[in-house]
Amino acid sequence: MRLGLWLAGRALPGCAGGCVVAMSVLLAACSVTQQRKVAALDASAADARVPATAYRPVLGGYVSQRPVEPAPWREQNERVAPAPKR
Repeated sequence: MRLGLWLAGRALPGCAGGCVVAMSVLLAACSVTQQRKVAALDASAADARVPATAYRPVLGGYVSQRPVEPAPWREQNERVAPAPKR
């Protein structure tokens, strides 16, 4: 079995195939990427503006879900069924 890289329908020997892969990786690592500005201001500055915080209790929206007797399924289906098309 021949080890190597298939390029343009021909197998390159193992060393040449490895060289092609190595050069590809090196060229990709050296490519220039555009720098994005992450933040306009320095977050460690003492005078940096920060959003206000508010207290929200953890259980503020809790609603008790107690078991109830099952309702007739036809009535439940009719309540949630879409309106008939006319």
